[in-house]
Amino acid sequence: MDKITQYPQLVLDKVVFFLPKIALAAVVFWIGFKLVNIFIGFFRKMLEKTGLSVTLRPFVASTAAVTLKGAVLFGVASIIGADLTGLFAILAAAGFAIGMALQGSLGNFASGILILSLKPYKIGDWIQLDDKFGRVEEIGIFSTNVLTPGNKILIIPNSMITESVVTNYSEKGKIRLELEVTMPYDESFPFVKQIIIDALLALPKVMKDPLPDVGIQNFDSHNVQLLVRPYVQPDDYWSVVFETNKAIKRAFSENNIKVAYSEGVEMGAIGE
Repeated sequence: MDKITQYPQLVLDKVVFFLPKIALAAVVFWIGFKLVNIFIGFFRKMLEKTGLSVTLRPFVASTAAVTLKGAVLFGVASIIGADLTGLFAILAAAGFAIGMALQGSLGNFASGILILSLKPYKIGDWIQLDDKFGRVEEIGIFSTNVLTPGNKILIIPNSMITESVVTNYSEKGKIRLELEVTMPYDESFPFVKQIIIDALLALPKVMKDPLPDVGIQNFDSHNVQLLVRPYVQPDDYWSVVFETNKAIKRAFSENNIKVAYSEGVEMGAIGE
């Protein structure tokens, strides 16, 4: 009977003990979240002024908001008197397990942060990575999308980009095409070279400065292999490839220059 009569007093003691802490925790929670939201608003404006990538700004702001609100919640738990030792241990173990499981993704994520911060290229730039060439369509946290001249989308992991040599053709404002052409052994190289250069200079999208270059690349059993290198604007790359091949074929036909297949069948340097 005595124990039953003690319960109301125990409950009252607990309420008197915890009520101020709960009230203080509620005030800290409300004020803390208000201050975090105000700070994040200023932080977003500061990110805009720094010129940080549009893709990276929301991620940085969200990360800062989650971190600060998490700190407020830990503060509230401490005020109430919760034991956070076990929680920290669980979070550390979970973080380690997630990190091991997402090791490759975390590498791409870190590379994405570097790319968006250092800006080695931007959307619309023409880049080359190993044998992959195209125009940048999208720069994400984990990968970069590149549109090839053949109208295919390459989704390249960002870690592959930061670990390799990337050539940004748009930074220089021009791309040098490298086209292979053949000529017969009985033709004069200076004569054929001039024909090709004249044909290229007649194309409006081929740059006149620097001038196109034509040289002997190799010799095979039937023809002399030439390398034709005109300069073009990055956005004109694919259309100029077609126009250049067409112009050289027409110039060879007009000057009666024939090139033999290895089987001995003669035709123009560039196929119809």
